[in-house]
Amino acid sequence: MERAVVIVSLVTFLTSQIYCQEAILHVSNESTDREYCIVYNQSWTPLPQTLDAAVQYPLVNLTSTFLCEGSAVSPELVQGKAVVVMRGGCDLRQSAQIAQSLGATTLLIATNTSLITPSANESEYAKIQIPIAFMKYRDLLEAQRVFGEGIQVKLYAPPHSKVDVSIAVMLLISIVTVALGGYWSGACERDRLNTAGSGGGTGESKAESGELSLYSPLKVVVFVALMCGMLVLMYFFYNILVYIIIAIFCLASATALFSCIDAVLEKLGCATGSFSIRNSNFSVRSLILAAVCISIAVVWGVYRNEDRWIWILQDLLGIAFCLNFMKTISLSNFKICVILLSLLLVYDVFFVFITPFFTQNGVSIMVQVALGPDASGERAQGNAVEIPAEPQPPSEKLPVVMRVPRFSAWAQNLCGMQFSILGYGDIIVPGLLVAYCSRFDVWVNSRRKIYFLSCCTAYLLGMITTFAVMLLSGMGQPALLYLVPFTLVTSAMVAGCRGEMKQFWTGTTYEVLDSSREPLLPEGRTDNCLEAERC
Repeated sequence: MERAVVIVSLVTFLTSQIYCQEAILHVSNESTDREYCIVYNQSWTPLPQTLDAAVQYPLVNLTSTFLCEGSAVSPELVQGKAVVVMRGGCDLRQSAQIAQSLGATTLLIATNTSLITPSANESEYAKIQIPIAFMKYRDLLEAQRVFGEGIQVKLYAPPHSKVDVSIAVMLLISIVTVALGGYWSGACERDRLNTAGSGGGTGESKAESGELSLYSPLKVVVFVALMCGMLVLMYFFYNILVYIIIAIFCLASATALFSCIDAVLEKLGCATGSFSIRNSNFSVRSLILAAVCISIAVVWGVYRNEDRWIWILQDLLGIAFCLNFMKTISLSNFKICVILLSLLLVYDVFFVFITPFFTQNGVSIMVQVALGPDASGERAQGNAVEIPAEPQPPSEKLPVVMRVPRFSAWAQNLCGMQFSILGYGDIIVPGLLVAYCSRFDVWVNSRRKIYFLSCCTAYLLGMITTFAVMLLSGMGQPALLYLVPFTLVTSAMVAGCRGEMKQFWTGTTYEVLDSSREPLLPEGRTDNCLEAERC
């Protein structure tokens, strides 16, 4: 019985809907229609939830007046119609009561400043029965230009579900990226061992292949300290450093995208088509691929503030960046993994939960840096909203997050795109542990990839827990708070159950000496059965 109650409560929560203050003004005539953003007060004058349920009214343009005196307007002009007036001149309540007394069905208030939630004293709510909403004056001018005088309007406010499709998309992006990055790292390690073992040579070292290893606890501490310093610098000098970070991201993401696609083409056996100029060899495939990757990065850099579609390119470049990072940076043993992930967990929690007590606007340093100048809006209290009536200069944001639009928030997206975000660090940091587990599977010749699959499963469960807590609490969560314990504990349990904790903890001295060595195979097993995989 208790289990049934829990299931019913969970289903009710997941299917529950949120009623926001943004709504839609549907404008039409006999041949065409358009939709515009409006802001209303749901607790004062509720609107229908669907377009079909909304009633259509002719629109009367009275923007030449503020509607502060009923005698200035003939009742026959507005009877049974929607009325639009300019904001100002008198109190909102006064204009609404006059419009209602004249027989108007809806009051729209055009403004050149900001669209805010209409409000009045609680005692006044019962006196006004007609819907009241703010709209942009520029939208009214556009509607008049497109539709002329015969404008028909409908007002409706579609609710959106608490559980948006964007969460599933974000979950898919994160787990696929972590799994691919870990697999790539393991495949490269296996290819390097096979090359060293079959050819009798030393094989290509990690330094020669452009890979970097973290094998010293001191290096890990210095690395985390540099991250803290950089985050604080970004907080105080955001307007300057943001452009440097954007330029670095364009270069790094283009390089990462080239590396990822080139590895796929190599795996598929695509020809390179090389040619020579003055004793220098060039690959046609590499030149074409480099041009494509640079072009994608440049397009993102130019149109980075176009919210409607540029998020697709940012996520593509971000996925490539995370994959290449996990393949390039390797952790030498589980001890380094524990130190790095634990320090970054403290780093994440401190800059998300503790720093709001020290900042002037009460917004955490992490959120302020991740969201840029728009972060202050995250602290809006209650259901009040404020939307600029005129186009605003785009605010630069750091390209350090995956962004997916909230697909169910139709009215909110019409007023301004709403996104679900996930930081690159929430993919890369646990991904480094997943990559280590994948390489360890190669070292111990685990055909079932038990460490890699277990760590990927733990990451998936950690992400699900993160999103569940976020939905239940109604506020953003530092994902590492859940991902780090899930992945570290799971990896340690697997190593303990298999009796390989000593090897798992110490890893291998290969990264320190950067020399060839045999994999850490249990007694009685050899590396002759390893199947070569192209890196």
